[in-house]
Amino acid sequence: MGIVSPGFFGRRRDRAPDLPPGQYLTKDFPVLSAGPTPQVSTEVWNFSVTTETGEVKRWNWAELNALSVERTTVDLHCVTKWSKLATTWEGVSLDTLLAGVETSAEYAVANSYGGYTTNLPLEDLLDGKAWIAVRYDGEPLTPEHGGPARLLVPHLYLWKSAKWVRGIRLLNDDEPGFWESVGYHNYGDPWREQRYWGD
Repeated sequence: MGIVSPGFFGRRRDRAPDLPPGQYLTKDFPVLSAGPTPQVSTEVWNFSVTTETGEVKRWNWAELNALSVERTTVDLHCVTKWSKLATTWEGVSLDTLLAGVETSAEYAVANSYGGYTTNLPLEDLLDGKAWIAVRYDGEPLTPEHGGPARLLVPHLYLWKSAKWVRGIRLLNDDEPGFWESVGYHNYGDPWREQRYWGD
């Protein structure tokens, strides 16, 4: 006698036509982190952009929030296969932060409080594709979701949206970050299922 009844496929996971392949829809917001959650107060938080020549532009919390804050609604896709649709964020566009920065770099590495890093092509941070998010669903971003501020790059898997972000380094050569150096895909496009090296 079989252990599984014919026609039993396990717990039903909702599919939607706008989900990337291999993803399932979730209504909650799972919390996944590579280490302990840093507790960074807005009094000490700062964010910097460092060019390939060593030039640094820096903003504290008040200076960041004095810039043009945009509201955006985006879908999120995690490498662990869950997707959350129509999430609403508020933050400062990387276009705003990189305006006036002289660079010929093609790559970037996001650095976080707690030591996490992730790499991206610089073009994936521009043209309205990325933000330093400070609010989620109308509320200040909580530490478990990367607060007080996180990088938001919704067209890539969520590990590229570094929590607790504190800076971006611009580089001439690509430099794999934390997950990329242990086997995650270097780019991470959910529509192409780029989860791991070789995908």
